[in-house]
Amino acid sequence: MASAALATGAGGAHGANADGGTVQPGGGTGGGTGGTGGKHGYSMRTDARFAPPGAFVPSAAVTYDMRLVPAGSWIEVSQRSAERGATTVKLRVTGLKAGHEYGVHVHRKPCGADPAAAGGHYQHRPSTDPASVNPDNEVWLDFTADSRGAGAASARHDWNFRFGEAASVVLHGEQGGAGVRLACFTVPFGWA
Repeated sequence: MASAALATGAGGAHGANADGGTVQPGGGTGGGTGGTGGKHGYSMRTDARFAPPGAFVPSAAVTYDMRLVPAGSWIEVSQRSAERGATTVKLRVTGLKAGHEYGVHVHRKPCGADPAAAGGHYQHRPSTDPASVNPDNEVWLDFTADSRGAGAASARHDWNFRFGEAASVVLHGEQGGAGVRLACFTVPFGWA
């Protein structure tokens, strides 16, 4: 299940897939923080447990490779954006394959049963030039899972997301600019 996230005030959220309560890493239910906005920016935190496409209990977090992203593993994404200023995105995960190096990027569309549904990487300056696929122009949250399968990453940029153009986080099979899509989490990213 995934936490519901709401956005209010200046800016807002796009692509939220709110489907019920929140499951915290300890196994109990808790309260995920919805997105809030106002004259001082936008902030949001949401989390979910990964489930395969077509699971009996659907989730905003979909795993396509249960060897590297097992069903039931957990993800949390948060965003803090200043009005017309910097944006910080943070990621935390548990239950993944210990020692694996994961590539993670913000993508343009919500997740779907098909890994390609999330579209391409969100880019601050959209371009088809391969040189534009870099951590300065995109949000990269690469990490290596520790011995317990946990990981965390953070990225800060001096820009905000554009309205409706950031909608998910995709976990890739390798670090860097590309790689097979292992899992996807629909996230209510906002703008300020």
